[in-house]
Amino acid sequence: MENFITSISLATKMLSNDYVGFTFFVGCMAMMAASAFFFFSMNDFDTKWKTSILVSGLITFIAAVHYWYMRDYWATVGESPTFFRYVDWVLTVPLMCVEFYLILKVAGAKKSLMWKLIAASIVMLVTGYFGEAVYNTGTGPAVWGLISGLAYFYIVYEIWFGSAKQLAEQAGGAVLTAHKTLCWFVLVGWAIYPLGYMAGTPGWYEGLGNLGLNMDVIYNIGDAINKIGFGLVVYGAALAAKKTA
Repeated sequence: MENFITSISLATKMLSNDYVGFTFFVGCMAMMAASAFFFFSMNDFDTKWKTSILVSGLITFIAAVHYWYMRDYWATVGESPTFFRYVDWVLTVPLMCVEFYLILKVAGAKKSLMWKLIAASIVMLVTGYFGEAVYNTGTGPAVWGLISGLAYFYIVYEIWFGSAKQLAEQAGGAVLTAHKTLCWFVLVGWAIYPLGYMAGTPGWYEGLGNLGLNMDVIYNIGDAINKIGFGLVVYGAALAAKKTA
């Protein structure tokens, strides 16, 4: 109860023109609502899709909890909650990779595919954190950002052209449609994160910071779109499969 009252108190300190704090608050509420939707809809589907819906709810729930803390951190300290954000990502992004494996199991996807995607996502996030928060001077951000980018493009290659694509084509129907949509989320939606990284770290791309881009706003919008969107795509595939069953 005391924590709740403290959070309300911090929220009242937010200025009306604090668009960063606003996106933290809206992101938290949106992902909390999405979690409730996914959890309550789980029992509408058979076991094959129930796990995928559960993971979708876990992704948005974990993010909502972290956004609650990040909002309070921003309201109290007035600085980007980089550490909390990366803790959130290192939990939720691998789960988003797990979604590819879960929807492709029907076509015979092996756990090796899941572990490859998880490993690449962890490398992408850990090296991104090094570049943004640890080795964030000189050439550090560029070097660590390059490694992070290579891990990201490995994920893109695997789902667009590798074994994941072949499995999706074998499955066809709702699985193929969902896979293609999730691929676009990774290619286009996840591209928001490198933008935020470049806006917040020094390098040849420093001009981005002069365009008025705030990395927290970029990240907050990206998180809401990508995490909720991922879940809705999986929900849509489960619904389509149920109708054709």
